[in-house]
Amino acid sequence: MKNKVKLARVQVDLTQQQLAEEVGVTRQTISLIEKGKYNPTLKLCLAICYAVNKTLDEVFWVPEEEKHEED
Repeated sequence: MKNKVKLARVQVDLTQQQLAEEVGVTRQTISLIEKGKYNPTLKLCLAICYAVNKTLDEVFWVPEEEKHEED
């Protein structure tokens, strides 16, 4: 699943490990989310958004025309 987690994380100067600790998952899970290889739950998406001070739309919204680009 395409997303902007890495960009949002870097903008607030967090490492993958720091973000993982803040939202209660492993660093590997954050890495997989950033690569689009893991679809997080809505609860985890919200936790990530709160941690990076962004909205769900800013981090996880994918326009219709782009959603199948990586399939």
